[in-house]
Amino acid sequence: MRVTAVSPHLDDAAFSVGGTLAALADAGHEVTVVTCFTRSVPDPAGFALACQLDKGLPADVDYMALRRAEDTAAMAVLGATPLHLDLPEAPHRGYTSAADLFAGVHDGDGIWTTVRDLLAAVPGDLWLAPQALGSHVDHLQVLRAVAGTGRPVLWWRDSPYVLRDPDAVPGPDLPGGLVPVELPQDRDRRADACARYATQLGFQFGGVAQMRRALAGLTEVLLADADARAVLAAAS
Repeated sequence: MRVTAVSPHLDDAAFSVGGTLAALADAGHEVTVVTCFTRSVPDPAGFALACQLDKGLPADVDYMALRRAEDTAAMAVLGATPLHLDLPEAPHRGYTSAADLFAGVHDGDGIWTTVRDLLAAVPGDLWLAPQALGSHVDHLQVLRAVAGTGRPVLWWRDSPYVLRDPDAVPGPDLPGGLVPVELPQDRDRRADACARYATQLGFQFGGVAQMRRALAGLTEVLLADADARAVLAAAS
């Protein structure tokens, strides 16, 4: 079975559903993680540059090249193949502050259509994608791109947002009629993979040890549509 996870950023899939992806790979399935917003942007300025500096990185470093390398290493731990789409993160699309990232999609930001078009060429028998808990605009865009494609989808709870707010609600484009499922998951491999995202761990968790403690208690509960449940039943 070909399993395709669609991650907004270079770490979201591993943080949120890495244990499930590792177990699926161990079971012999072909796992690919497509990360949407990975473009290197030369000479970043303003909020985009601040997002780099607050990770302790100098302005002249290719921040996204570092992150792509981290993701490749993390995917190797999970047994997954990374695929990086060349699309810009929200700070390079006109979002000007941290608050702006969580204040709703800007009028005219229709990048979800580009994501959907690019995903049309990607194979997959079973798909995984974010519920957009926390309402980050890039997560909302990916949710909208994947919803309504007619593909069988398992929707994951976005980490670390669900850890900060267990009552966070999904994005408005999440389909109805979903059923919670828990698949086998390897939490140790998830933590080992997440440790590869060195540029993000201090900002997101406070460090490697804090990340391991935070994720240790996270059970990956997915929401499955009827088609996804049928695929899982056929594969079992």
